[in-house]
Amino acid sequence: MAILNPEHLFQQAEPLIAPPAAGPPRQVNIRRAISAAYYGLFHATLIAAADQFVGKTKQGTPLYALVYRAVDHRDLRLLCEEVKKSKLSAKYLPFAPSGGFGANLHAFASAVLELQEKRHEADYNPMIRVKTLDAQLAIRMARAALTSFEAARVQNQDAFLTSLTSLLFPPR
Repeated sequence: MAILNPEHLFQQAEPLIAPPAAGPPRQVNIRRAISAAYYGLFHATLIAAADQFVGKTKQGTPLYALVYRAVDHRDLRLLCEEVKKSKLSAKYLPFAPSGGFGANLHAFASAVLELQEKRHEADYNPMIRVKTLDAQLAIRMARAALTSFEAARVQNQDAFLTSLTSLLFPPR
């Protein structure tokens, strides 16, 4: 299994918005850069979830691929919306850290939500005109969000990823 490196998606986005010899970057390139920024963050989340529940040493196995592919954009959005709430819903309480998810995961969740919306607009809304600055901000936001996730307490990361998989395997 060829795991995507999130940083490679961020790096892919940068030349797309570099000023060409004449005129501004093409809309298609700016839109693609925004999309790549979000996907870098999305794939980082999938990797973290599969590493936690299957193990980093088993990346080439069908079980790893199953967990990696089980998380979708909606699941991630729902969890991030939940993390941002001041009071968690009852179904998430068993998985949440006693002091909440913390500032780092709150920042991560906020960025995921914003970038997911920006990606959706860039990919599907023909009526908007995006600027190079929009893509630059998206790439910086995605990198900062990944840094926030990695800086979060391990217990908070584990709780976040467990909550993510609880959407896939709802507790009864």
